[in-house]
Amino acid sequence: VQLQASGGGLVQAGGSLRLSCAASGSGFSFMNMGWYRQAPGKQRELVARITAGHNTFYIDSVKGRFTISRDNAKNTVALEMNSLKAEDTAVYYCNGRPTWENMDYWGKGTQVTVSS
Repeated sequence: VQLQASGGGLVQAGGSLRLSCAASGSGFSFMNMGWYRQAPGKQRELVARITAGHNTFYIDSVKGRFTISRDNAKNTVALEMNSLKAEDTAVYYCNGRPTWENMDYWGKGTQVTVSS
């Protein structure tokens, strides 16, 4: 499984960005997908997750602002980010975790910079 993330960029506080992650290989619909981020000097953290069954989870700091979704027909997962804050600035990573194996797949990160 290979993951390719895109959609990062520079945006002003209060603005919006949409990240997208395309997966190659088979079995996407049976994978739990997530977005993580890593800010300078900080550990990588989970931002949002969507399971193979379309259940979603968000960390408290992004609830109500971010929306994760998936399109199994296109093998993609997206993260819609609204009302962005300076503290959302980080490199964002797409993650895939198959339900059939104990393995994590990562895409290359995409930089999100929010100017205040």
